[in-house]
Amino acid sequence: MSIQEIKILVETGKSKKIAAAVQEALDAGAKAQEILDEMIASMGVVGDKFSTGEIFVPEMLIAAKTMSKGVEVLKPIMAGDSSSSLGTCIMGTVAGDLHDIGKNLVVMMLESSGFEMVDLGVDVPAERFVEAVKENDNVVLVACSGLLTTTMPALKEAVQTIKAALPEMKVIVGGAPVTPEYAQEIGADGYAPDAGSSATKAKEILGLA
Repeated sequence: MSIQEIKILVETGKSKKIAAAVQEALDAGAKAQEILDEMIASMGVVGDKFSTGEIFVPEMLIAAKTMSKGVEVLKPIMAGDSSSSLGTCIMGTVAGDLHDIGKNLVVMMLESSGFEMVDLGVDVPAERFVEAVKENDNVVLVACSGLLTTTMPALKEAVQTIKAALPEMKVIVGGAPVTPEYAQEIGADGYAPDAGSSATKAKEILGLA
């Protein structure tokens, strides 16, 4: 099974075949990091297609699920190799907002790009983001999601609370009512219009792109 074929399995969401395919590629001598890089690249393709409206949330979820099944096979091999992680990202939907589909997609996209993800869930108070940064190692990014217009003040509070407590921490925001202008206005370092572009943006603001 070639790495190219694995890439196609991820892009087409063949979750039942991916684990065996990854194992086969490893047995044939492919490096775990190479396989991971290819799967990340295919999720990038999926993200782009999602951004342009070529595919929709169900297809994206299936591709992400396929990728995570492939990553499961690689995890034990890569556990000893910490260089594969870009650092830890804390993610949550802000206080008063119970939407999690967008957040879950972003978690999957960032995880498949090499971030260690700590998902705080929904309705997360501003202070909880700060606590989570302090509780976890090597946190390089906080991602805050807000899907309701009514929770925009909570998004602002989250960003400002994080920045006040941790001035150096990079914060990325997103969600349906959020605009790049609003993100800038509340002091966020970056904004992603959708899950597909979140990984690219995250790397960009961390200087990894």
